[in-house]
Amino acid sequence: MTRLPIVRNRLREMIMPDLPIQPKLVDNLSPRERVRIRMRSDLNQAMTLLKKQDPASVQAAIQLLQGTVFSFSMKVCGHREDAEDTMQDVLVSSLPHLAKIDDSRALSVWLYTAARNRCQRNRKRHSYRRSVALEDLMPNDAELAELLAAATDSPEEQTLHNEDHQMVHAAVLELPPPYRMVLVLHDMEELDTDEVAAVLGLKPGTVRVRLHRARLLLRHEMDKKLRGRRQKVLPQKEKTPSRPRRGPACSEIFANLSEYMDGHLEPKTCDQMKTHIEACPACLAFIRDLKAAIDRSRALKMPMEGEMGRSLRRMLAEEYLRLLKNGEMLARR
Repeated sequence: MTRLPIVRNRLREMIMPDLPIQPKLVDNLSPRERVRIRMRSDLNQAMTLLKKQDPASVQAAIQLLQGTVFSFSMKVCGHREDAEDTMQDVLVSSLPHLAKIDDSRALSVWLYTAARNRCQRNRKRHSYRRSVALEDLMPNDAELAELLAAATDSPEEQTLHNEDHQMVHAAVLELPPPYRMVLVLHDMEELDTDEVAAVLGLKPGTVRVRLHRARLLLRHEMDKKLRGRRQKVLPQKEKTPSRPRRGPACSEIFANLSEYMDGHLEPKTCDQMKTHIEACPACLAFIRDLKAAIDRSRALKMPMEGEMGRSLRRMLAEEYLRLLKNGEMLARR
C-alpha cells in the first residue's frame, strides 16, 4: 500500500478550487440513464456527517466510505493489498468532489464506478474472461438426487454448510470477472438491476442474464467446495437416493429462476412456474440450494482493519476540511 506521505503529496496536487461540481460520469448520463441510485445506509449516513463539517463527523463519514469501497474491492479483487490500494486511490480521487456533491446518487455512481475501474486495471495482469453456457450450469439427475437427500442432513452437516465465510469468498472469486461484478453489485452491495446497469454501462436485460449465470456459477462452486470438505470432515454415508429425472419443464424453470425469484416475470407466467415448483421436489430442492448460496453471499462481510486505515482517514479528513476552508475564502473574494 502506498505510504501516507506520498498520498499527502498527491492530495495537494489534486485538490483544486476550480474542479467541476459533479464527476463527469454523472454529467454524461442521458435522462434515461439517470436512474435513481439507491444508496446504502452507510453512504447516506456519510453524506449527512460530511455536512456537519467538524473533524469528528468528517472522520466518521470517511470511515464509512472506506468501509464501503474496501468491502466491495475485497469481494471483486480478492486480495487485501489490492483492496487497500483501491480504497485509497478511490477516496483520494473522490475527495475533491465530496465538498461539492449534494446528490447522494452522484456519490454512489462515483464510488462504485471508480472502484470497479481500479479493480479491473489490477486484474488485467492475472485474470481471464470466459463465457458460460446456461446448460452447463444446470444440475443433472444425480445432482438433483443429492440435493433431495441433503434435506435430511445432520446438524453437523448444516453447520459445515453455513458458517465458513472464507469458503464463500473463495467461491465468489472463482466466478469470471463479468459475472462476479454483477453478483457483487446486485446481491452483495444491494443495488437493483437498473442501478447495476448504470454503474457497469450495460443494458438491464444483460445484467439480468449475467446475474442468473453468476448465481448458478456461485451455487456450483460452493457445491464443489462443500462436497470436498464434507468428504474430509464427515464420515461417509451409504446413500442410495432415488434419482428424479429432470423434465423439459424443470429445465425451463431452472433457466428462469432468477427472473422468478426477483419478481421480473409476468404474473401469469409466475403463477405457472409456482404451480410446477410446488409439485416438483427436484425444483424445490434446487431452488432451496440456489437461494442458500445467494443468502450466504449476501451475508459475507469484509471489515477493514489496521492502523493504515485510521491514519489515512485522519489525513483525508484534514484535507477535506482544508478544502472547505479554502472554498469559503475564495467565495469571500
